[in-house]
Amino acid sequence: MAHVTVLGTGGTIASTSKDTGATPELSGADLVEAVPDLESYATLSVEQVAQVPSFDMDFSTVARVGEAAERAVDGGADGVVVTHGTDTMEESAYLLDSTLDVDAPVVFTGAQRRPDQVSPDGPSNLLTAVRAAVHDRLSGAGGVYIAFNEKLHAARDVTKTHTSALETFASPNTGPVASFHPGDVRFYREPGRRCVRVPVREPTARVEVVTTGVGVDAAAIDRALAAGVDGLVLEGTGLGNTTSALGDAVGRAVETGVPVVVTSRCGAGAVAPVYGTPGGGATLADHGALFGGDLPPQKARLTLALALTAADTVEDVEPYFAL
Repeated sequence: MAHVTVLGTGGTIASTSKDTGATPELSGADLVEAVPDLESYATLSVEQVAQVPSFDMDFSTVARVGEAAERAVDGGADGVVVTHGTDTMEESAYLLDSTLDVDAPVVFTGAQRRPDQVSPDGPSNLLTAVRAAVHDRLSGAGGVYIAFNEKLHAARDVTKTHTSALETFASPNTGPVASFHPGDVRFYREPGRRCVRVPVREPTARVEVVTTGVGVDAAAIDRALAAGVDGLVLEGTGLGNTTSALGDAVGRAVETGVPVVVTSRCGAGAVAPVYGTPGGGATLADHGALFGGDLPPQKARLTLALALTAADTVEDVEPYFAL
C-alpha cells in the first residue's frame, strides 16, 4: 500500500473556539485519527511542522514545510499532504511549487469550518488530499496542489475566492486539475509542476505590493523606495493600468534599479501593455516594467522575491515570469 506523510501546520482545520477567538490546537495526528477511512488508501505518518493560523505564516515556516516534504519523499513517501489554513494556503503551495524538486505530489488541504462547528469540512478535504496524493496519475508527476471541496487545483492557478464558502478555492483561468467522486476521479488536465522553479529555498528580497485605484498618488511607491525595497508589484486595473502619478513613479523606480512587475486586481485574465497615457500599460512597459501574465499580485510578489534572491542582476529576473 502507498505511504503518505501528513505535515501539520495549524489553520482552521486544527482550530477550536476559545474566549479570545478560534485558535489552532489540534495536531496533525488528531486530524488523521478523526478520519479512519484514510487507512483504506494509504499508510500514514504524521509530522507537526508548525501550529499557526495561516494569516501569520512566514517564509521560514514554509521553507521548513518544504524541507519536511523532501525528507518524507527521500524516506520513501509516495505523497505528502500538508494541513494548512486557507487564508494563505495558495501562497504556501505556490512557494513550494516554485522551490521544491521532488517527483512525488505535495497536496495542501484545510477547512473553512472548524472541527467544533456543525458539518466541518476538514475530514472530507483531508480524505480528498490523501486520495490525490496516492493517485497513479500524480505518481512521478510531482507538483504541488490544493485539494478542497472534492476538487484538485494546481498551486500556480488556484486562489481563495470567498471568505467562508466551502467551495472557496477555484482556478479562474484554467479550472481544476481533477474532481473526486465516490469510487472515481475525473482528470481535466495533466498533473505536474506549473511554476518556474527557482533555485532557492527561502526568499530574502523585500518586495512590496502597491495597489492603484481612483485618485491614488505616488506616495506608496515613494515610501517603498525610501525604505530600500528590492522590488515592487503593481496591482493595476484591467489589463494592467494605473494612475498617472503611479505610472510616473514606476518610471522612477525602474530608473533606480528596482524592478516593477505589473499585475491586475481583476480576478481572472492576463495583463498586457495596451494603453498609452502616463499610467497606461504600454507606457509602463516603455518604462521597463515587467508584466506578470495571469499571476495575481500575491503570487507575483512571491516570484519576484524568489527571483531577486536567486538572480545576480535585475535582468535575470525576467525569465521567471515566462509562464
